[in-house]
Amino acid sequence: MFAIVESGSITSYTKGNRGVQIGDIKHSADIFTSKWTESERNTIGVYTIEIDESNKKNEKWYINTDISYAFSGGKVTGTYGSATAREHADKDGIPGLKTILINDLKGEVKSLLAQTDWYVVRKADTAEAVPSSVATHRAAVRTKQASMETSITNAADTAALETLYTYTEQGDGSLTRPLGELPTLE
Repeated sequence: MFAIVESGSITSYTKGNRGVQIGDIKHSADIFTSKWTESERNTIGVYTIEIDESNKKNEKWYINTDISYAFSGGKVTGTYGSATAREHADKDGIPGLKTILINDLKGEVKSLLAQTDWYVVRKADTAEAVPSSVATHRAAVRTKQASMETSITNAADTAALETLYTYTEQGDGSLTRPLGELPTLE
C-alpha cells in the first residue's frame, strides 16, 4: 500500500493498482512497478507504507485497533495501537471466548466420535460387541473433553485462555500445549 504525501502531510492512500494524480500531473499505475525506484516515487510524493506490527496481537484472542498512519523522516509508517483482549466470558447475550472454545471442542469431539459411531449402531442392531479398543478410545475422548472444558472454564482471563492453546517446543522436539490434545484411535 502507498501513501500520497503533499506538503509534508498524507493526503490519500492507494493500493498501487491504478494511476494517481498528484497536483496537476497524472501518473499511470506504472509508478508502482519496478519501472520506478522507491526514491523516484518519493520524489513525487508517493511512499510505500511500512507497517509496524509490534502492537498487533493474534485476532483470535484480541481486537486490534485500526492502523494509524504518519509521515516522518521521509517515511510513512502504519502503527497499531494497543490491542484489547476479547471477552472471555459471555456478556449481554454475546458468547465469550470460553463458550466459543467449548463449542469448538464439542464439534471436534463429535467429529472424532462419529468415526466409530458405527460400532455402537452395529451393537444396537445386532448385539455384536464394540471392540474394547474402540470403547476405551471413546471413553478416553470423553474424559479428555471434560478435562479440557474444565481448563477452559477455569481460565481467569483471555490471556490465560491463550496460554492454554499456545504450543511450546519440548526437550525432545515435540510441540505440546497446556490444554493437551484429544486422543486418537490407534
